[in-house]
This record gives sequence, structure tokens and C-alpha cells, in this order.
Amino acid sequence: MTTPLQRVGRGAIFLCLVVGVSVVGFRYLEGYDWIESLWLVVVTISTVGFGEHSTLSPTSQLLVVLLILLGMSAAVYTIGGFIQLMLEGEIENLLGKRRMDQEISRLSGHVLLCGYGRIGQSLAAELRTGGKEVVVLETNRDVQEEAVANGFLCVIGDATDESVLTEVGICRAGAIVTALPSDAENVFVTLTARNMNCDLQIIARAEMPSTEKKLLQAGANQVVMPSLVGARLMSRMITRPTTADLFDLVTHSGYEDLELDEISVTAGSNIIGATVAETEAHRKHKLLVVALKPKDGELLFNPGADQVFQQDDTAIVMGNAKDISRFRQVYGLA
Repeated sequence: MTTPLQRVGRGAIFLCLVVGVSVVGFRYLEGYDWIESLWLVVVTISTVGFGEHSTLSPTSQLLVVLLILLGMSAAVYTIGGFIQLMLEGEIENLLGKRRMDQEISRLSGHVLLCGYGRIGQSLAAELRTGGKEVVVLETNRDVQEEAVANGFLCVIGDATDESVLTEVGICRAGAIVTALPSDAENVFVTLTARNMNCDLQIIARAEMPSTEKKLLQAGANQVVMPSLVGARLMSRMITRPTTADLFDLVTHSGYEDLELDEISVTAGSNIIGATVAETEAHRKHKLLVVALKPKDGELLFNPGADQVFQQDDTAIVMGNAKDISRFRQVYGLA
């Protein structure tokens, strides 16, 4: 099916071809100069009229007939396509895509989200709450319009296509989440994304347990199976209900009095070289240091009081959002 934009393009090309051939014909058949030839073509196609030209040779008269028929047909076809563009809102869509492309080109460290289904919608909302810039990739135009209506940048295209991934800035992105319903597509997206950006964090969705190994081999950093996560949570609610309540309390985004957050120990921070005890995180700042992860080490749960903070460590703390913010300010933490 020909789109209105394709119709305008094809009509314009054909019209230019008719005009060009006619100008050359009048130039060499009748000896007119280039300006006169162009003028003759324009007034003929526009039906303005230029008077009776009985001096035209039979060949030139035939050329005029063809010019009127073909030129008018091309003009009507092109104008019809342009009107269809306006009626169907395609011009607005094109301008909107241009603005979106400009916004995406300015992003860096953003998150690419492949798929805007039930999981994708919830994930996009959570990422936005966490202050992350999100670019959604979708193949369904209705879903794309829904994502845009919800305030997200969304590009129509196949996430397995390298040109589409380039368009959304995969080389500048910080992470990509493949939340497609098909395990095969998620594996292919993971493989493509890893080949294009070796430093990219890739989180992949899997439906079948056997797919996890394939995704990790393809380059995924983490694999999440929604069905397994849901089953574990429901099991915890039955077997360890109090623990489940605590887990829900910590992870529920609407609960303002308690947060589980991670803090990066960046260069220049005055916490470097200090121990957990020396920071008085619990007594003075009312924070609980849950875990500490060195840059190239294993996650250390419940670090001891004598544990020293080093540059590039990541600390996981639990506490009030205001207390966490104050702790960051005191020690110059990111």
C-alpha cells in the first residue's frame, strides 16, 4: 500500500521528469532559449494559457498534448497526496518525529526499552520516577502513540535492526532492557546490542528457564524471569509473611519514609578512607548500611564497623529519603 508521503514523492519526481523532458524538447525542437522553454512548460501545465501557437511544428504540438496530459496528471496526483498528508496528520507526525530525533540526539546515558507492553509500561514509569531518561522502541503504532501520550520518547522500529538501535543512540546509552514477549527476539536484541556497545548494561526478559543461559551467552548482564519473580514473591507472602511485608515496604515507591538506595563513592569524596563506624551512619544519620560492593569485588552484606570505604565502592543504604540526601551532601557522594 502506497503511503501519502510516498505518493507525494513519486508524483513530484514524475512531474519534474515531465517538466525536464518538455523543456529540453522545446529548446531543441523550436529553438527557444531555456527560460522561454521553461515558461512555455509552466503556463501549459498550469492551464493559464499562452495563446495560439500555430507556428509550432507538428512534433512540438504533440509534445504540448503529452505535456498537458502527463503534467496535469502528475500535478493532480502529487497535490492529492499532499492533501491526504494533511488530512491524515502525516505532516504533524513527520515534524513530531524530527523533534523526537533531535531530543534523542542530545541524550547520553539513557535507557533503551524494547517493548511497551504491560511490563514495559510499568518499567518505564519506574525508571522515570528514578530520574532516568527512557527511549522506547515499539513496532506497533498504536502502542507507540500511547507511549508518546504518556510522555515518553518512542521510536517505531524493530529493536533487532542495527539502524534502529543507532537511531536511538545505543552507542551513548547507559542500559538497554529487552522486555519483548518472545525469548528468541530478546536473545537476538541482546546479541545485536552487545556487538554495538560492549560497555552497555543489558537486562533481558526471559519466559523459559532454558533461555537464561542463552541470554547470558549473548551478552546480557542480568536476566529476569517475571513468572519466577512473581512466584517467589507469592511464596514468601505465604511462608514468610513478615519478611514479605518488609520487602514490600522497602520497594514500594509510594512509601516516602523508607528507601533502599545505592550510593557511589566517587573520586574526591571525603568518605574515602573512613570506616563505617567513623561515618556514624546509624547513630548520626539514621541510616543502615546494608551492603558494600567494591568496584571489582563481590557484594559484602552487612559490612562490619571497621569496613573502609574506598573510591569506586557502591554502598547500599536504607533510611529516610531526606537522611540519605543529607548523608550524600555531608560526604560529597553521588
